[in-house]
Amino acid sequence: MQVWVVYAPQARQVEQLALNLPDAATAIDALRCSGLLARFPELDTPDAIVGVWGSQVSLGHVLREFDRVEVYRPLRVDPKVARRARFVKQGARAAGLFVKKRPGAKAGY
Repeated sequence: MQVWVVYAPQARQVEQLALNLPDAATAIDALRCSGLLARFPELDTPDAIVGVWGSQVSLGHVLREFDRVEVYRPLRVDPKVARRARFVKQGARAAGLFVKKRPGAKAGY
């Protein structure tokens, strides 16, 4: 069966590999055959997070034909903290839902 393994070690850098695996192969089998575990040692942990077509699955998930196995890297910054920092930096008038209001509209609309 043919599957793809995708990993983005950095922003704007994507590693995509097409593999031919035997039937009943798992997500960890795909990672091992891809060679990504040797090239990126930080992925070789039991708590690595993988998904198939955007849905998180376990490493023992049995793959199907034409599946796309995606290896996720951990977040560097909590999204809530980053949003708060942007809001503080931009100021209350330049950020938020009501920045682009219609001329003559009431406040908050």
